[in-house]
Amino acid sequence: MQEAQWLAFSHGVLLCASLIATIGAQNAFVLRQGILRSHVGKIVALCALSDALLIGAGVGGAAVLVERYPVFVHTVLYVGLAYLAWFGFNALRRALRPQHAGLEAQAAVPGPNPSAQRALPVVLMTLAFTWLNPHVYLDTFLLIGTAGAREPQGARMAFALGAIAVSFVWFIALGFGARLLAPLFKRAMAWRVLDGAIGTMVLTIAALQLR
Repeated sequence: MQEAQWLAFSHGVLLCASLIATIGAQNAFVLRQGILRSHVGKIVALCALSDALLIGAGVGGAAVLVERYPVFVHTVLYVGLAYLAWFGFNALRRALRPQHAGLEAQAAVPGPNPSAQRALPVVLMTLAFTWLNPHVYLDTFLLIGTAGAREPQGARMAFALGAIAVSFVWFIALGFGARLLAPLFKRAMAWRVLDGAIGTMVLTIAALQLR
C-alpha cells in the first residue's frame, strides 16, 4: 500500500474500533452466546459479514452522496460526530459513576437454556440484533461511510478494508473469547475501566474527524 492508503486504512481501523467496542444490544448478545458456547461460529460469521456489507455500502454510497450533495453529507457527518461526542462523554461518566453490577446485568438477553437452543432461532435473533438496530446504520453509513468518503478517491477501499478488518477481529474475539472474560466482567471495576477506555477513544476519534 502507498502512504495515503496506509493512512486511510489506519483511519478506518481507529474509527471502527471506537464504534464497535461497546456493550450494546448486539455485542451483549454475542457476549452472552459466547459465554454459553451456543452457535458461536454462526453468530460471529453473520455479524462480521453483515458489518462488511454495511461498511462497504456506507463508504460507496456516501461517496456518491458527497459528490452530489457535499453540504448535506458534511452536515450529517457533524451531527453524527456530535452523537459520538455525546456517547464518549456518557462512557466517561459511567466510568466515574459506575452503573454496572456485573456481566449478568449487561448480557441478560431472554432465551431458552443454551443446551436446548436450535440454530434457526439463534440465527434469526442475530440478524435482528444486526439489521434492525438503528445504531448500526448510524455507525456504518453515517459515520464510517461519510468519513470514508472524505478520504482520497484511491484510498477509500483501504479505509473500508481497515474498518472491516477490525469488525472481523472484534466479533471473533468477542464470541470465542467471551468465556475467558466472564470472571473478569463480574466485577464492576472492569466495566469502569472499559467505559473509561471507550470514552477516551471515542472523543479522540471525534476530534480527529473535525477537519
